[in-house]
Amino acid sequence: MTNHWVDIKNADIILIMGGNAAEAHPCGFKWVTEAKAGRGAKLIVVDPRFTRSASVADFYAPIRTGTDIVFLGGVIRYLIENDKIQHEYVRNYTDLAFIVREDFAFQEGIFSGYDEKRRSYDKTSWEYEIGEDGMARVDPSLQHPRCVFQLMRQHYDRYTPEAVERICGTPRDKFLKVCEMLASTAQPDRAGTILYALGWTQHSVGSQMIRTGAMVQLLLGNIGIAGGGMNALRGHSNIQGLTDLGLMSNLLPGYLSLPYDYEQDFNAYIESRAPKPIRPNQLSYWGNYRKFHVSLMKAWWGDHAHAGNNWAFDYLPKLDRLYDMLQTYELMDKGQMNGYFCQGFNPLAAHPYKKKLINGFSKLKYMVIMDPLVTETSEFWRNAGELNDVDPSQIQTEVIRLPTTCFAEEEGTLVNSGRWLQWHWKGAEPPGEAKSDIEIMATLYMRLRALYEKEGGAFPDPIVNLWWPYNNPENPTAEELAKEYSGKALVDLVDPNDPTRVIRKAGDQLMGFGELRDDGTTISGCWIYAGCWSPAGNLMARRDNSDPSGIGQTLNWAWSWPANRRILYNRASADPQGQPWDPTRKLIYWNGRNWTGADVPDYVLTEDPANGMMPFIMNPEGVARFFARKGLVEGPFPEHYEPFETPLGYNPFYPKEPRAVSSPAARVFEDDLATMGKASEFPYVATSYRLTEHFHYWTKHNRLNAILQPEQFVEIGEALAEELGIANGSWVRVSSNRDYIKAKAVVTKRIRPLQVEGKTLHQVGIPLHWGFVGLAKPGFLINALTPPVGDGNTQTPEFKSFLVNVEKI
Repeated sequence: MTNHWVDIKNADIILIMGGNAAEAHPCGFKWVTEAKAGRGAKLIVVDPRFTRSASVADFYAPIRTGTDIVFLGGVIRYLIENDKIQHEYVRNYTDLAFIVREDFAFQEGIFSGYDEKRRSYDKTSWEYEIGEDGMARVDPSLQHPRCVFQLMRQHYDRYTPEAVERICGTPRDKFLKVCEMLASTAQPDRAGTILYALGWTQHSVGSQMIRTGAMVQLLLGNIGIAGGGMNALRGHSNIQGLTDLGLMSNLLPGYLSLPYDYEQDFNAYIESRAPKPIRPNQLSYWGNYRKFHVSLMKAWWGDHAHAGNNWAFDYLPKLDRLYDMLQTYELMDKGQMNGYFCQGFNPLAAHPYKKKLINGFSKLKYMVIMDPLVTETSEFWRNAGELNDVDPSQIQTEVIRLPTTCFAEEEGTLVNSGRWLQWHWKGAEPPGEAKSDIEIMATLYMRLRALYEKEGGAFPDPIVNLWWPYNNPENPTAEELAKEYSGKALVDLVDPNDPTRVIRKAGDQLMGFGELRDDGTTISGCWIYAGCWSPAGNLMARRDNSDPSGIGQTLNWAWSWPANRRILYNRASADPQGQPWDPTRKLIYWNGRNWTGADVPDYVLTEDPANGMMPFIMNPEGVARFFARKGLVEGPFPEHYEPFETPLGYNPFYPKEPRAVSSPAARVFEDDLATMGKASEFPYVATSYRLTEHFHYWTKHNRLNAILQPEQFVEIGEALAEELGIANGSWVRVSSNRDYIKAKAVVTKRIRPLQVEGKTLHQVGIPLHWGFVGLAKPGFLINALTPPVGDGNTQTPEFKSFLVNVEKI
């Protein structure tokens, strides 16, 4: 989230798209109802199904799953053509005026630099034009044919209301009504927010869907303000924390990144990640990358990370390729992986193409399951009849279960969607032989280290030299780890401007990432968490919900990264002179001496706005980007590509360009491409989703949840049910090109046929919570159906749009 849950109450317009907050986030949805009751806010829902969120919306519009970029691109066109943009905001705080290189091009769905064999781009041309002074060239008049504004206007010129209706299936009048409601927030005294979740993330172009939403918000001036923002509703209580600490295979904590194998030079590695400003007097805060990186290396290897070995740079693995889920299971399937640690994860249920996973798991020598509950993955080898029809005698894998604790049996921090680190306390001892994940990993490490110390190895240094300063080496405490993440001084730190003044004594916790050094005198295991355990103690444990601002800025409740800042880019809540766009929702402002207000300023505290430093301080240009430069793999402007299992078989924008049917830069392997179904055999579009009464695959172990939602079902619209002769409550077989499931049919008005490209299109809804373990009635894993293709940026699989057939049993 750029903002936070409570801030939703400050919105005048709320768009829920790519999510279903009332169903999947019922507690957080409280703040939507607060906005409606307190401000008279209007709620818009755009979704393939008439969801629980839609049932309390002021306006609902249907959409074909996988076509959100067409819809949002149409909104962008509407805002530009109807002059419904926040002019002063976008002219000053975005890259609209920046001139793009002459060799950048876009033709028939393909951007310049495409390599069809490698399914990837050379992004050299995706850049601004840089002058002899090293600065990006701009045209404040926005008239230059290659300025971002003109290129963007041209790019979305095709995204007409008629195209939206034809491709998305959204009636033209409903689309225009959504545009009109969103456009009302272009004026400074109104705010609009977007709430999204996995309904955007889980597509082969998911990252670009999210970007398009952000572009809409930038045009409206809704980023960095109270009641605005792009707000990701995270699906697990700590998935934000997991992401912060390096969830993806190429990430280090705090969104630092691992080097690739061609990056053997330490200084070159740092310089490539620490861009210098490309406009006068901009901050480009990633320029501090060396401080963040060196402090992380000191936290990991202590005295063994020093200037003489480039802060243990050679201890870090150098990636020859990404090792995401799709790659991992591809290696297993090919018999090229020996062992697999599965920690708090149930991939047989949670990853697409179940048959491939069963085959890959069966070729492992061992699999270690770290989980408090039995999972389908831990019993992949067990024959469960039609639900899991395997032959255990043909499976060589040894499965080892290490029972872990649940959240209430340990203390520590959970990081919510709004980036709040909230400390929780242990409520009970775990049953049986269960141990915390920390104890299990620490014990494994101590034994591995002892083996390396005894037997040696090809390169044991990164293992034997890890800094391990915990009182009980086999069970570090949450407090010890939290202090390490937050950071401390290793020597007396002096004020850079006054060497006689010690600002932090050796051993003291740091106040924040502003105190990190690149000379090995500080440690921080995650720079964005720096300051969460400060000299004042555990700020994550604070529970003061006082709100002097009146707009939900409870700065003494827990701690938010970065720097306890609750709304990112909040400098953009004030005009170029430093005064609030909307005084009734005042976040921060310039008082003539410094920046102050209801939030921690996302800016240099003493920077006079007259000097021209812009709000988006992480970017070297100082402004937000409509033109993503080299940031995403598919292109600098979001473009519509069909889901890999498309009901059309072509891209309606480029019907004769085969390379542009689906994302030309998606994450997919050759054998997996061959599993994609065709509409001739699988004529209906399916999408997966969650229910309030269950949480993923966990709560089917809980009797109460199993009673509330006891049996697997699929949702089928009345028109399709009538066409196929399916009665409500009868059994149906739903099949894709990979497998099938059987479930009860819920025949409903909530899913209606759409008119797409002149034809009637039916969509089918498939909840995901059932499996062959637990107390609920056994069911099929729906990821037997889903396609093994991922977003090219995040590698997140395309669970939300695939082709099926539906048959009456």
